[in-house]
Amino acid sequence: MGKLFGTDGVRGVANLELTPELAFKIGEAAADILLEEYDNSENKIILGRDTRVSGDMLAAAVIAGVNSAGVDIIDLDIVPTPAVSYLTGKNEVIGGIMISASHNPIEDNGIKVFGGDGCKISEDVEIKIEESMAAPTEPDSRPTHDKVGQVIDDRELVNDYINNVISSVRDDLSGLEVVLDCGHGAGYKIGPEILNKLGVTDLIAINDSGKGSMINVNCGSTDTSGLIEKVKETGADLGIALDGDADRAILVDEKGNIADGDKIMYLSALSMQENGSLKKNKIVTTKYSNLGLDESLSKYGIEVLKVKNGDKYVLEGLKANNLNLGGEKSGHIIYLDYNTSGDGILTAVQIMDFVSQKGKNLDELLEGYQEWPQLLENVRVQNKDWEDNQAINEVIAEADKDVDPGRIFVRASGTEPVIRVMLEGKELELLEKWRDKLAAVIGEELN
Repeated sequence: MGKLFGTDGVRGVANLELTPELAFKIGEAAADILLEEYDNSENKIILGRDTRVSGDMLAAAVIAGVNSAGVDIIDLDIVPTPAVSYLTGKNEVIGGIMISASHNPIEDNGIKVFGGDGCKISEDVEIKIEESMAAPTEPDSRPTHDKVGQVIDDRELVNDYINNVISSVRDDLSGLEVVLDCGHGAGYKIGPEILNKLGVTDLIAINDSGKGSMINVNCGSTDTSGLIEKVKETGADLGIALDGDADRAILVDEKGNIADGDKIMYLSALSMQENGSLKKNKIVTTKYSNLGLDESLSKYGIEVLKVKNGDKYVLEGLKANNLNLGGEKSGHIIYLDYNTSGDGILTAVQIMDFVSQKGKNLDELLEGYQEWPQLLENVRVQNKDWEDNQAINEVIAEADKDVDPGRIFVRASGTEPVIRVMLEGKELELLEKWRDKLAAVIGEELN
């Protein structure tokens, strides 16, 4: 068996690569291993899913696998990933499972596994689960009689997550006019509910049907064009775009300008520094965050620590350094005082709270943020093994030498058949030249 877990769980085309049979095995093995890792908790796993058409099928298979290991499932039905993360960490359970492919296309789905602490499992635990899946199952090893796991329907538990998000805001958000793009995903109910409870004066929810056949289609965090248009049309104060499982957010100001994860972290760091909650005047980002974030925050004495790409590495960096704010340019922001996962809805209300407290527009609050030109290119490939390719390494070395000051990152996606190329520097034309050269060589060598 090849390595199943990527940077954010197991993903693939549902019913083709991510089959019910595989989902059953993941559920069974995850239950077995989590029982070993969190043996002081109740033998229960919290389960959630996004709106994808394949969600029910895979949930049924995962439930069967978990129950076959003698572990109960608390089924939350359709909820954001951060709800699963938060509730797993706050309750006496051995873990959590979220069925979602986040921002990926409709046909994809995925399985994310959380430990009993509410954090995504480590690579060591992923390996143990994969080894357990590969081992033969002894016919008499599964529990029987009253030891077989059951499904517990406790959707009221979600109210604890809702109240946690609401409690993070210093005051109500009355006076703000907001457009919320739910992306037809997991936040389509909870997102509007939370904003309404916080007193948003005029909330316009779009793409909030909850239809899994529409998730991420020309909407949400991966396509903000409709949101931008709606914000301009209505004169709203800001727009919020969630992804399929609502663990990330991209914001739009009243002029239609996009505020990505770097800008959100800039505002969050300033807000938390102002109210005295930013630990050690440091935040954690990945290497993909713009160097302009470092420069802009340094003016306020705030230091930026860098980790590998992936929100689970951001979380590791936060915990290792005893910090409480970090995230990714993609919009995964972790406010560790409130959750161990990126949380799009929590992110949105934190920024809305800052806007409300300061009495300024989003674009005014971002006036002090200056970013470097940055280009991202996803090169679709048949083979993702690029590290030992001489031609690719040679052109990367040439680009590195020429783009100075600046930097170049090349990596294989953990969830898609693409090589991701990032270039950052002071001169846009120079970056464009090397982007085209890199994409051409990578495409020639790996296709």
